[in-house]
Amino acid sequence: MAVARRIAYNVFVSSISKILSTILALVAIGFITRYLGTEGFGEYAIVLAFLSFFAALADLGLYPIATREISRAGADEEKIISNIFSLRIITAIAVFIISPIVVWAFPYPEEVKKGIIIVAASFIFSSGYQVLNGIFQKRLIMDRVAIAELVGKIIQVGVVILAVRKGLGFNWVVSALLLNMVVSFTIVFLLAKKYVRFVFKVDLKQWKSFLKESLPMGISSIIIFIYFKMDTILLSIMKGSAEVGIYNAAYKVLENITFFPAMVVGLVFPIMSKNIFINKAEFKNISNKTFKFFIVMVVPLIVGVLFLSEEIINIIGGGEFAQSAPVLRILVFALGLIFFGHFFNNILIAGNLQKKLVKILAVVAIINVVGNLIFIPRFSYFGSAYISVITEMVVVFLTALMVFRKIDYVPRAEKFSSILLSGLIMASFLFVFKEFNFFMLTLGGALIYFIFLWIFKAVKTSELLSLISRKGVEEYEEIP
Repeated sequence: MAVARRIAYNVFVSSISKILSTILALVAIGFITRYLGTEGFGEYAIVLAFLSFFAALADLGLYPIATREISRAGADEEKIISNIFSLRIITAIAVFIISPIVVWAFPYPEEVKKGIIIVAASFIFSSGYQVLNGIFQKRLIMDRVAIAELVGKIIQVGVVILAVRKGLGFNWVVSALLLNMVVSFTIVFLLAKKYVRFVFKVDLKQWKSFLKESLPMGISSIIIFIYFKMDTILLSIMKGSAEVGIYNAAYKVLENITFFPAMVVGLVFPIMSKNIFINKAEFKNISNKTFKFFIVMVVPLIVGVLFLSEEIINIIGGGEFAQSAPVLRILVFALGLIFFGHFFNNILIAGNLQKKLVKILAVVAIINVVGNLIFIPRFSYFGSAYISVITEMVVVFLTALMVFRKIDYVPRAEKFSSILLSGLIMASFLFVFKEFNFFMLTLGGALIYFIFLWIFKAVKTSELLSLISRKGVEEYEEIP
């Protein structure tokens, strides 16, 4: 299969799988919120926050470094993957062993503490398959990973529905996540073995070499946890589980969309890495197309949530979570900024500037924690929501500034004003016909937006495929 066609197929299958996974995740949230209520869902969100903490603690920055290293010419892929996979599994097991010590230091109910230990076990499997993703990313076959995650998500949702209908309790709902990770890991592990004959390998010299490169990214993972999830933990300590539930009902809607910018940037990252030093023109071209694509996606996302937040929250959580709607309106701006944060962060990594990125994220983490400590006592979850927006704004500003100074790249998006005008027309439609059915408004608004993009020639049909059909992509090396 030609490379351009391979990428097109990969994008299509990955997108469909991810969309289905997102729908399933939202279905699961709908069952969980109605079953557990605001306080119970808040406790569930606390458990997931600790999953993020364990992931950050054991991350070590190995995944992006592994992908970068095996994508380079002459790389010993088998040796690299064997060592990185082994190192990642050992650190995951170590985190699981110390998790009970960490958990008992917090004033949470017994059930929540058991749930945290369960997700610590699930992290062993999730961390294992995540580091193998580089094998698929290098070969432009991330669709396999997306399908594996979809199968795992189906298992998770099935167990959640069973737990809710049978009244099996809180920790059965949490255990559904563990089963998800076990299934996803098994599928990815078996598929990865078809491409690389990796084994458990301990090469301390190479581990030291990898860690020297990856630790800045590992530190950044901890910092990212601080400004993404510390608000949930701080909110739980200073206010309580019910407030956490209201905040996270809104946050979960957005959290299940953040896969999209990560997926898109992940697909183009190997091409960015290849061209950033040897073909600057092609690097700028693929980067500009990605940047414009994100603008095209973010505009209707923000407009839609601003007008439809009540309906979205009602579908996800029901009437008990009505207070989450105004929080969602605030957080959608943070989501929009996350798209561009992913964009600039990955350019810095491609340019071997991960140490600079760590310094930026450290500053942002301090701003986030201090802001939450100041505003949560007075404004509760609204304070956390506004601090999230400010945090992402600072991330985008500082990383964009670093990209401009160190890589000499400023993103450009043609027809920017036409994209914004199309968004304004979509907003007018949603305002005038606000009494219509939610699904009619959603589909109608999206249709109107993309029709006017076409009318204003803001996006051409050929341009929609430009990320997968440019010369630089077509020349991307064939990998068996």
